[in-house]
Amino acid sequence: MNITTTIDGTSARIALRGDIDFDTLPPLRAAAQALPAHVTDLMWDLNHTAFMDTAGLHLLFAPVSPDGPDRRTTVTGLRQQPLRLLLLAADLYPATFDLARLFPDTPPTDFQQAAPKRP
Repeated sequence: MNITTTIDGTSARIALRGDIDFDTLPPLRAAAQALPAHVTDLMWDLNHTAFMDTAGLHLLFAPVSPDGPDRRTTVTGLRQQPLRLLLLAADLYPATFDLARLFPDTPPTDFQQAAPKRP
């Protein structure tokens, strides 16, 4: 696994090459824990991650450190299998796996678009 961290102001992007499983979870958590305290936004770049097991759910939804800073966590570059896992988890346990938190540009599940007004 190859992990690259990029910091820009209060935002960080952690990009990885390789699968996410319980063997790779510790170095990924360590990368997030090593971020400076001023970083408030963390984006996981999964463009080069073809497989993710339930360890990925722990990585994306569990706090990195209970006494660490609270960071807004988002994800980009989801490939087919990791996306299917996230959708399945959200379908089975929507309160636990709130995908709107990971994908901030998506409307919440209870969002209802207003019908267009007719002239």
